[in-house]
Amino acid sequence: MEAILRQILPLWGIEDGRLSQVYSTAWEVDDSWIIKVYDDLQQMERNIKILTILGGCNIPVAEILSTKTGEKYVAQGGRYFLATRKLPGSNIVDLRDEAAVRRMGAAMARLHQAFLRCEKELDFWDNSLLKEMQGWIRENLEKDEWQILGKEEYQKTVESLGRMYDDLPRQLIHRDVHFGNFLFHEGNLSGYIDFDLSQRNIRIFDVCYFLAGLLAEETEEPLTREEWLRNVQAVIDGYEGVTPLTEGEKAAIPCVMECIEILFAAYYVGMKDMKCARDAVQILRWIQSCEKDLEKYR
Repeated sequence: MEAILRQILPLWGIEDGRLSQVYSTAWEVDDSWIIKVYDDLQQMERNIKILTILGGCNIPVAEILSTKTGEKYVAQGGRYFLATRKLPGSNIVDLRDEAAVRRMGAAMARLHQAFLRCEKELDFWDNSLLKEMQGWIRENLEKDEWQILGKEEYQKTVESLGRMYDDLPRQLIHRDVHFGNFLFHEGNLSGYIDFDLSQRNIRIFDVCYFLAGLLAEETEEPLTREEWLRNVQAVIDGYEGVTPLTEGEKAAIPCVMECIEILFAAYYVGMKDMKCARDAVQILRWIQSCEKDLEKYR
């Protein structure tokens, strides 16, 4: 891949740049540019569109670098390469910094507001967590013969989600909210990245995905129950400092988090990665053990 990148960098007017891989599908050039590699042309085109529209709404997202001939991307060897200006800032890494976690809540709310302003201009997959639970998630768990998660427990969770689902606001969401995709500089939000999974879904999904993800962060010292619950409060406070959540959304937080972990368990069952599937179930159990503590949001 580095050889291919060396070959195509001059198409953007970048000569002899210093390359470093930042994750599996992205490379940094001279601490100034990010080159992201796609196999799916439609996915890349959706990302280009959302970056363009959000940038036009003065939302801090990466600026696309056009080629010297004015193209938005480069196609090479069946892959597609998108170059963007590297945003300032870095990821928050201290899970115990409640002020930083609160800023993540506020950043999610501001992004949701921006999505609402430009949603009509964006054509994204209209997804449903409830339909996913009733569809491929159930199918994967059935194929596993309900070994990783019992059928009765699955049904109870889905029925709970179904009772509240119609009252949950739906809109375009990020769908992959974690510390790595929100950048901060000197304590302030400096940019949002990675909209590859963005879709229409219940708004509270982003909040719950982030909160459940805190329990999956690989750290030497995992969060204690009390620390995680404080983070739950901090995220909600940060979010509601920008725009309110509905009472129905707050009541749905435990159930939606549990559904997300069941989703991950079913996904990893389908991938035959039983260790990660068991890890997801372990996080599910943690969330279930905190249900009474989370009742104050009902």
